[in-house]
Amino acid sequence: MARLKLGVLISGRGSNLQALIDAAADPAFPAQIAVVISNIADVQGLARAQAAGIPTAVVDHKAHDGRPAFESALTEALDAHQVRLVCLAGFMRLLTKGFVDHWRDRIINIHPSLLPAFKGLNTHERVLDSGVKFTGCTVHFVRAEMDEGPIVVQGAIPVLSGDTPDSLGARVLAVEHRIYPLAVKLVAEGRARVVGNAVRVDMPDGDHDTAAQTVVINPAG
Repeated sequence: MARLKLGVLISGRGSNLQALIDAAADPAFPAQIAVVISNIADVQGLARAQAAGIPTAVVDHKAHDGRPAFESALTEALDAHQVRLVCLAGFMRLLTKGFVDHWRDRIINIHPSLLPAFKGLNTHERVLDSGVKFTGCTVHFVRAEMDEGPIVVQGAIPVLSGDTPDSLGARVLAVEHRIYPLAVKLVAEGRARVVGNAVRVDMPDGDHDTAAQTVVINPAG
């Protein structure tokens, strides 16, 4: 079976990109990265891709007259590499409804909170200010509204009493590196499908049982 072709959009260091590169290095992984595209030249993520022998491109948003023209160039670059699933990995540009609708149910994003809570920026600071006891990260299909869309995978961690935004962010990032390849795997295998406003994940018989009985409490008391 042919591996699903991914296009990864980045704007910076490419930490989650590296997690996808590492996963896709296994021939048994059901997806391969066909191209990595950045809207900013000379970022670390491009170097990561080039080191792995993955084609790269720069589509500079400043070089285009408005977002539609920029996004048209993005789609042209993705289509040139026969991309079937777009993965946003630290891509710091808001996308128009036209672009999102064009790639509907073929574009996913990772966000450092348990959506729908804490959308937007400065996530870890807001988590700590709120006093919640759990946080985490979410991979979701993208919709036109910011940080909206059917959820594919979430990973949760406890918020510790001594956490700072940096320490919490580092622990959330480690979970991001686990769940993004998992989400891509589920989509590529056809096991994660959008049904209405949610994602249905087909699991092997019996796999739900253990998860359904697991309860995590913080603080443990």
